[in-house]
Amino acid sequence: MHIDVVPNRNSSPAYLLRESYREGGKVKKRTLANLSSLPIEQIERIRQVLRGEQLAPVDTLFKSVGSAHHGHVQAVLSAMKRLRFDALLSSRPCRERDLVVGMVAVRILAPHSKLATTRWWHFTTLPEILGVSDATEDDLYEAMDWLLARQERIEKKLAARHLQENGLVLYDLSSSYFEGVTCLLAALGHSRDGVKGKLQVNYGLLAAPGGCPVSVSVYEGNTGDPTTLLEQVTKVKDAFGIKNLVLVGDRGMITQKQIDSLKDIEGVDWISALKTGGIRELLHSGALQMGLFDERNLFELTHPDFPGERLIACRNPELARMRAAKRQDLLSATTQELDKVKRMVEKGRIVGRDKIGVRIGRVINKYKMAKHLALVIDDHRFDYEIRQDQVAAEAALDGIYVIRTSLPKERISAPDAVRSYKSLSDVERAFRCLKSIDLLVRPIRHRLEDRVRAHIFLCMLSYYVELH
Repeated sequence: MHIDVVPNRNSSPAYLLRESYREGGKVKKRTLANLSSLPIEQIERIRQVLRGEQLAPVDTLFKSVGSAHHGHVQAVLSAMKRLRFDALLSSRPCRERDLVVGMVAVRILAPHSKLATTRWWHFTTLPEILGVSDATEDDLYEAMDWLLARQERIEKKLAARHLQENGLVLYDLSSSYFEGVTCLLAALGHSRDGVKGKLQVNYGLLAAPGGCPVSVSVYEGNTGDPTTLLEQVTKVKDAFGIKNLVLVGDRGMITQKQIDSLKDIEGVDWISALKTGGIRELLHSGALQMGLFDERNLFELTHPDFPGERLIACRNPELARMRAAKRQDLLSATTQELDKVKRMVEKGRIVGRDKIGVRIGRVINKYKMAKHLALVIDDHRFDYEIRQDQVAAEAALDGIYVIRTSLPKERISAPDAVRSYKSLSDVERAFRCLKSIDLLVRPIRHRLEDRVRAHIFLCMLSYYVELH
């Protein structure tokens, strides 16, 4: 576009806004507007704009005083608004609620300690939007105390949103380690992080189908998985008002002792799996036969050792291949190391039953293959052989797992029972996000029991927002 000046013989020239176009190989002009009525100064400004010139230098009109990041903040706050997250925390607006919303947002965006949070969020629009720009570290601690006092009410609201009568309730337990030694909840126990020799805290997560978190409970680090189960059932039935439920837990959680206890609780069914020893007994008794698997690689059976239960045997060929390959690799690595020890004994470099045993123990403990080996050790001799019968017995169970449930066929089919058990992977995904991928529950920078509980509950709420 451009401005044409068309002279008039007896009057002022006409100023026309025009554009050029090509038609039939000829260049023609089209008039878009008559600008003659405008002051000449405005016409000149329009001409400058059409040329791409600046009307005035920007740096003389504006001064940059700061730039706060906003896009990611708006994304998280929009998700919270969609979830009615503030109403989930409290029906009444208050400063503590705004601070908790801020801490949850920071946990999703860039996990920090509480002190670092009060510094980092000033690089974003978050504190200004929430009206907490003046918040200190102590303010965040007080907001955590406020949150913990409301945990039961918040979890009831989550249960009302996501749990249903006669529906599945997923439950699993995990742990996180401490660097310090002053927290009363911290204790030595079975580490799910693979970290030995450090104090830890355990926490159990109740979730709806799909892995949506509903409740989290914090326990001392040496608490066993099964001992927490009945407490969770009581919570679901009494606190959440779910009178009939189907509890889904792994074989280490729903043990035979817990099953015997669940039989006395009205309205509670369960889905779990047999441990390896139970599967081996089924195989030896002839109840579990490879020829019974159908095209879906499963079949259903009953057994007098499991009265009132349905057993669903499943076979995963890919898992069987993986386990066989892994066992062979570990055996090969073990025998290579043991051959080195054997040569050292033959050359007299290691003498004495105790010293030879210590050296062999290092190898055995590293590869965990002792059950497949027969060892002969004396003061001047060492020999071993692979127990092929033991290897064959274990190989027979490769890729085999057995789901057990109290639900009758009328309520759930065998494939659906298997799928329900596999849905525990959604809880495992939640633990991965909490611990290592996004939300980073570790390091736990608190020493007071209630602050540790509040911190883990805060992380659970962060996962709830992130999941949606």
